[in-house]
This record gives sequence, structure tokens and C-alpha cells, in this order.
Amino acid sequence: MERNFETVLAEQCAPTLAGIKPANLFTWTDAKKANLSYWRGIMSPYGLTLRILKVCPVSGKCLIYLFRKAWLCEILAEPSVRAFLNRLGYPDADCSTLLHCLSGRLRSGEEFPHEIGIFLGYPLEDVEGFMENHGKNCACCGCWKVYGNPAQARQRFAEYHRCTDFYCEKVRTGTPLSCLIASAG
Repeated sequence: MERNFETVLAEQCAPTLAGIKPANLFTWTDAKKANLSYWRGIMSPYGLTLRILKVCPVSGKCLIYLFRKAWLCEILAEPSVRAFLNRLGYPDADCSTLLHCLSGRLRSGEEFPHEIGIFLGYPLEDVEGFMENHGKNCACCGCWKVYGNPAQARQRFAEYHRCTDFYCEKVRTGTPLSCLIASAG
């Protein structure tokens, strides 16, 4: 049985919906079945944005990105993050332009853009460590591979897991996801 969009949002994006993570990414079977206009309308007042980053031309599956724009803009404006993205060929530009570039890299079908971790709120040192080590030799692994501070990362992983369990249980027992979204700020 196919899960509905609301259930998938709870499963895949609870930390972002709760305001404890800047962004999440997930695959959905068909953009038309998602009713993105409806969900964008619900999420926009809370500072959340839904964006399709890529659509597979064969299957029609889409890669959907949910993010807190103000928080993402802060991350992408950090000098160390800007320098990192510039080294990878990203322009020195605003958040929307950088997202457009990321989307283009995903759609190109070339090498996967591992810098996507920055856009998901992963620590820069972990994204750089992953890229430099080709995904090997990490200190620990959870929502991402950790090359920096494993104790801090484990705390975050546990927080994200508790949040996801809470949201999934609430949605499963009938609470509309729209009642669980945390305001920005």
C-alpha cells in the first residue's frame, strides 16, 4: 500500500517541520500526487519552503527538498561555507541561486553533488571529511557520516530520531501534520 504524502513528510522531514533542522530531502513517487500547492500554502506561513530539485524522466519520481529558508540563507552566507561552495564552482550568490545550481547538478546526471550535505544542515567539517575520504574512515555514522565531533553528532541523531518518532505517532493517531509544524524563529 502506498503511503500518503503527509505520512512521508512526517517520516522524512519531522526535524525540519519541528524547527530543529534546517532542511530535509526525500523521494516521492509523483509530484502531481503530492499536491505541492496545498502543502506549500500550509507551510509558507511557518517559514518553510517545498521545492522539487529533480524529476526522473523515466519513473516520474521526484526529489523534494523541504527547508527553512531563513535558516538555510544563514548557513549559506557563512564565509567558510561560501568559500567551500566557491571551490566547487558555485557562484558567490544568494540562497535561491545556490539552490538552483544544486538542482542543476542533481539533474545533470554527472557525479552526485555531495555538497548537498551543507544544504541539509550537516556540519561543514563532516561534508568536507566525507568528500576528502570518499565516505570512508568516519568517526561515526547516523543521519550522515561524521568526521568532526561524534559526541555532538550522536546527540543530534538522537534528537532527530525522537522528533521523527513523535511526529509519526501523532500523524498515525490522527493529528494533522499542519497542527505539528513549528513556527520559524
